[in-house]
Amino acid sequence: MFADPVKVLITGADGQAGYAITHLAKSDPFFAVTALSRKQLDITQPEKVIEQLDACLPDYVINCAGLNSADRAEREPERAYQLNAEGVKNLAQACASLSIPVIHLSTDYVFDGHYATGYSEKDETAPLGVYGLSKFQGEEYLRTGWPQHIILRVSWLFSERGDNFMLRLLDEARHQEEICAVDDRRGCPTSAYDLARVVVAILKQISNGADAWGTYHYCGAEVTTRYGFSEAVIAAARQYENLKATHLVPVSTKDYPTEAQRPSTSVLKCQKILNVFGIRQRPWRSELQRLVRIYYDQVET
Repeated sequence: MFADPVKVLITGADGQAGYAITHLAKSDPFFAVTALSRKQLDITQPEKVIEQLDACLPDYVINCAGLNSADRAEREPERAYQLNAEGVKNLAQACASLSIPVIHLSTDYVFDGHYATGYSEKDETAPLGVYGLSKFQGEEYLRTGWPQHIILRVSWLFSERGDNFMLRLLDEARHQEEICAVDDRRGCPTSAYDLARVVVAILKQISNGADAWGTYHYCGAEVTTRYGFSEAVIAAARQYENLKATHLVPVSTKDYPTEAQRPSTSVLKCQKILNVFGIRQRPWRSELQRLVRIYYDQVET
């Protein structure tokens, strides 16, 4: 006799993380998935949140909704706090009232980047700008509002769709001969599909009784810089396209100003997720090759 599938509601399903998680979960008979875009469910409206949860009554909610551009958050701080903080508060309150556990995605930007060796879940947070502050406030609303939660901090997310560093770089490489890339900011790129693998693995374990609520870190294996990641992206893309870019120039952060201040070290230590869930980091380079191939397959069709 087969058990009923686990009912999962995914918010922000049109973003790169939400899309990847939806894609993987829908392909697995363990789950019955309701995937809602930001337009289909605006988490900043508490009445809409409770209405949707009442209608679906999922076993779990995976929150991928949010304003995830650090620069845009500086330009639109009110919107950033609405989505990244108040929206999470609305979800926490609604899920608590219906006893629905939550998996919530957060970010390395809750840290200031001063620890060169990277950050564990025990390290003190110190966000540098609106994006990190709003995401941390959302974490706190969830921690205080509903104990049955997983907060999963990730870094340098990339995929073949949406708005991310990999796709922006490819666009630049098509149109510019010289590209500048910051070489003094360190982190670990993370494929959205690798993240999806992690979320699904966590869901299966807690569905089968693992009592492991709390905050976790996950990122792809191998520390690099934005320059190093840019080199890898361009090298992968050259297999499929004759790019205009001929020079990739390493620059320092001070020579490449942005609206939002960014952590100089975004390395997340992933020992806790290994110890608790047995989830190991996977190399981002192999995922990059795969996603670049998928991207060009889509372009050709």
